[in-house]
Amino acid sequence: MFDAARLAELAWDKQDGLLPAIVQDARDLRVLMLGYMNREALAETLASGKVTFYSRSKQRLWTKGESSGHVLALQAIDVDCDNDTVLIQAIPHGPTCHLQRASCFPDAPADFLGELDALVQSRHEQRPEGSYTTRLFESGTKRMAQKVGEEGVETAIAALAESDELLLGESADLIFHLTVLLRSRGLSLRDVKDVLRERHAQAG
Repeated sequence: MFDAARLAELAWDKQDGLLPAIVQDARDLRVLMLGYMNREALAETLASGKVTFYSRSKQRLWTKGESSGHVLALQAIDVDCDNDTVLIQAIPHGPTCHLQRASCFPDAPADFLGELDALVQSRHEQRPEGSYTTRLFESGTKRMAQKVGEEGVETAIAALAESDELLLGESADLIFHLTVLLRSRGLSLRDVKDVLRERHAQAG
């Protein structure tokens, strides 16, 4: 994790004390926006946990969401090979773009499984009426586990005796219900990906 001790290593002198900062959704990897940071803005981001920029128009530090409430909660910071560009991973609380879009780049690609994971998390927290996901959460862990078992069996049967289209459909059902079950235990698809990544690294 990037820490305040590394601030002095960055190439602040290259661009009059400012570095471009690319912000990416930590959940689905969508690029959200581009801003600029000076040393104080990056230090404030680290200290507060809220992504803060230097506003070139206002000539001051500016925390994203300071007026709208749509803050960017810091998750990780990376720096490029030349130490002159910052990559921020954050979780957005509300739309990032002033046009009320998720991203300032309207067609920015995202990992759909990450989007699904985030949607299931919001259903778990908000429990909207009429939502199938809400009904699953309220049915309890035992019933959710049964659903995953049922979908797993249906996926296996489809693999043996059905068309590719049906196999894909059953696979989608299985992944969705597994995502819900994981969330009921406070876990996520991202946690599963971390396990797979670790196993891959160990396997060489």
